[in-house]
Amino acid sequence: MAMVKSKARGSRIFNFCNILFFALIMIVCILPVWHVFCASFSNASWVMNQRGLIWYIKDFTLNGYQLVFNDNSIWTGYLNTFIYVIGTTVLGMFLTVMAAYALSRKDFIWANPLMLIISFTMLFSGGIVTLYILVTQTLNMYDSRWALILPNCMSAFYLILVRTAMQNVPDSLEESAMLDGAGRFTILFQIMLPLIKATLATVILYYVIGNWNSWFNAMIYIRSEDKKPLQLILKELLVDTNSSSNANVDISVLASGESGDAVLYKQLMKYCTIMVSTVPMFIFYPFIQKYFESGVMIGAIKG
Repeated sequence: MAMVKSKARGSRIFNFCNILFFALIMIVCILPVWHVFCASFSNASWVMNQRGLIWYIKDFTLNGYQLVFNDNSIWTGYLNTFIYVIGTTVLGMFLTVMAAYALSRKDFIWANPLMLIISFTMLFSGGIVTLYILVTQTLNMYDSRWALILPNCMSAFYLILVRTAMQNVPDSLEESAMLDGAGRFTILFQIMLPLIKATLATVILYYVIGNWNSWFNAMIYIRSEDKKPLQLILKELLVDTNSSSNANVDISVLASGESGDAVLYKQLMKYCTIMVSTVPMFIFYPFIQKYFESGVMIGAIKG
């Protein structure tokens, strides 16, 4: 009896420490978002004079958002980002699913050697210089939208997740379908994919978030202003704000007469742009979140 009570007490202590630990992590993750949110709606001069975290909104204003929505480059960046995200996700999911299905079949004799080669790329790669030469010279995709889509549409990690999930589907289902005259594509799209939808939703989430937040490849390959994604525009805005004293901001579009120069509004615009670029992910994530945990576990553990 005493041992049972001791285990129960230990379990409660563990649960309490666990909850406390993850609550602290949650607070650490939320605080930067709250800081940016409050700053984006506050007076530009007041924000500039603050040190440390901003805990509340001071002199509520929409001037920063008015500047953002009157900046055509923001809208162009949004459109480009959606093109890159949708293109990479659709093409990447198609290639990942087709490759994973082929590599998960026991009757495919080259499955293990190919998986060994694919897994090797997760540990060793040719490096960024080799990739740059491949994209710009061999494939001739410099300053092309394809330079941000094709190199990102296949990931060895995502392939392994989907392949493992397909291997967990009982072989009897495929054998029964073949006896009924079903072909490979019928088995894949009508049997396999519905059974591993949690893993597919997780991989889609990875693709979307990874490409939505990506700016480094665009900085390397894209030079045309009308092809830059939103995150690269945001990065340039942050660099300009921190390094330039003569930021080019047209404050004539403001309806109210808040005092301050262009640099103040550039700072305010920085916070507002971060919020605007983050909102789509806040909207998208809840629809996929329920599949996330089960999708990762199904794709990570075989048996």
